Amino acid sequence: MSEQSKVELLERIKDLEVWLAGQKNRAECLARIAELQEWLAGQKPGGLEFRVGGKGGVSVYGLGRFPVTLYYQQWIKLLEHADELKAFLEENKAKLKLRPKE
Repeated sequence: MSEQSKVELLERIKDLEVWLAGQKNRAECLARIAELQEWLAGQKPGGLEFRVGGKGGVSVYGLGRFPVTLYYQQWIKLLEHADELKAFLEENKAKLKLRPKE
């Protein structure tokens, strides 16, 4: 689960706690909990998420602790050089720190 998904989950849990504090009906509470569990089950573990930020940048979540954010032109330029980047990474693999797969 990406950091952004974890943040969203925590926000939803806080919303649920506030909502539960104002509820008297057990059935309504259980229905809301089931709804949140269904939402959580639909989250892709280890997947990438793409979002457009408030300033117009595109952020990729799920690569690490923080999102990677670039503007449109930067993403296009990076993607145009994807083959070069892959070759560079392979050539320098011995020098790079490799993290274990999660």
